[in-house]
Amino acid sequence: MKGIRFLPSDTHIPFIRLRFISLAMSGLLMLASLGLFFTAGLNYGIDFRGGTLIEIKDKSGPVDLAAMRAKMSGLGLGEVQIQEFGAPDDVLIRVATQKGGEANQQNAIKKVKETLGDSVDYRRVEVVGPTVSGELIQSGTIAVLVAIFAVLIYIWFRFEWQFSIGAVAALVHDVILTIGLFCLLQLEFNLSIIAAILTIVGYSLNDTVVVFDRVRENLRKYKKMPLTELLDVSINDTLSRTILTSVTTLIALGSLYVFGGEVIRGFTFAMIWGVVVGTYSSIFVASPLLLWLGVKREWSGLGGAKVKEPAAERG
Repeated sequence: MKGIRFLPSDTHIPFIRLRFISLAMSGLLMLASLGLFFTAGLNYGIDFRGGTLIEIKDKSGPVDLAAMRAKMSGLGLGEVQIQEFGAPDDVLIRVATQKGGEANQQNAIKKVKETLGDSVDYRRVEVVGPTVSGELIQSGTIAVLVAIFAVLIYIWFRFEWQFSIGAVAALVHDVILTIGLFCLLQLEFNLSIIAAILTIVGYSLNDTVVVFDRVRENLRKYKKMPLTELLDVSINDTLSRTILTSVTTLIALGSLYVFGGEVIRGFTFAMIWGVVVGTYSSIFVASPLLLWLGVKREWSGLGGAKVKEPAAERG
């Protein structure tokens, strides 16, 4: 790979100059996402709405999932998910909660068994009720909030509080826009999407920390450089790495989305979107916020605004 460059080594793109446009656009998108969440809402899957899980093993060998889905679609049971569960002859069927209570739910199970006939062995039949579904929603929300709080503490100790606020703002931005997209497109929101959001948090954090590391290095290297210019230099220094990481990740995710099958398509779609917004937020959200919050160093030529430097540096 020696000599191969995705970008020139001396790029001077004025990212920080675009901060007013980027932050205004991000703010509008976040407000729109929250509006969609409270109006249209999420299209919760069986994991969150409740339903029936039926695990089977086909005695005749590998299962034709398309043919099985066609049979189930004519039963009038609402949403029915069918996916491989381990070996090609192991299948997991998820039937949405039926209106009318427990009697209708049991009737739905009976219809599925009659359709499948005697060619399968039933490994597991479980009914996920509304109480369990509510607990899953609560646990998933807590997991995302704990992850963001942990990032806040980690960045605070590794850098300074200004860096942690910028990083967490970028993570919140990515999570809200991801939820907004799922509300807009009414894609199924299930536990795998919660896992995707947690992965997006990790990816976005990694991207932001790379930029912040270079900012910290340049703060020590360029003692008199205005902070606006220093942030631009830091982003441009890491731009090649950022784009290379994003492009290679998107190539892998694109392959999974096309060839990975229906089971992981929602997860992969969320990850693709997360990589895009995560890369954007590390440049256009976290870094501009760092400019406004300031850093512990004396600056000259920064529009008249100065930030105190630590006593160790002043001495």
